[in-house]
Amino acid sequence: MTPSQIAKRHFEAALAEAAADSQDQEAVARGFLGLVVAAFLERRGLADARAELLAAAENADPDTDYAFMRP
Repeated sequence: MTPSQIAKRHFEAALAEAAADSQDQEAVARGFLGLVVAAFLERRGLADARAELLAAAENADPDTDYAFMRP
């Protein structure tokens, strides 16, 4: 199992648990984001963690074409 698959499995389980308990799934996602930021800051400097998060945010649109991509 890849690291992404492990993360996805746990994230989906947390969302399912929130839904079953009538909790806000967006709040759970924000909770995960906070944990991700904390994990980055434990292992990386602030500038590196910030760059990682900005890159993820800037590449969030799945419909965006990039110059290096072929049609």
